Amino acid sequence: MIYELSQKFFFEAAHTLHRHMDAAGSRRIHGHTYHAEVTLVGEPDGSSGMVQDLGSVRGHIDAIRELLDHQFLDDVPGLGPATLENLCKFIFTKLVARCPRLVAVSVERPASGDRCVLRSS
Repeated sequence: MIYELSQKFFFEAAHTLHRHMDAAGSRRIHGHTYHAEVTLVGEPDGSSGMVQDLGSVRGHIDAIRELLDHQFLDDVPGLGPATLENLCKFIFTKLVARCPRLVAVSVERPASGDRCVLRSS
């Protein structure tokens, strides 16, 4: 059997975005509440019974959340333009070394109905 283990978290941040559609509003500083979810897959360890201890997963997420929460995303090193796609990639890249069974990261803005999912191949 293969198990999927997920943890959700949120962060609030501001950014600008240079784009062609809705350009005026996007270029001004504006903010969102982002909801993210990370998913790990695998078989539970025989002795612990866990794919990965959720306490450790939460600790690693907290370190990433600190980089993003209440930040101006344009200034976050390594993020690039603050798109949903880049946020997924940023979270995945920061987390996969500490959570090697990580297979997916999703980032959503529920207020606007936007969501992106990055899955490893």
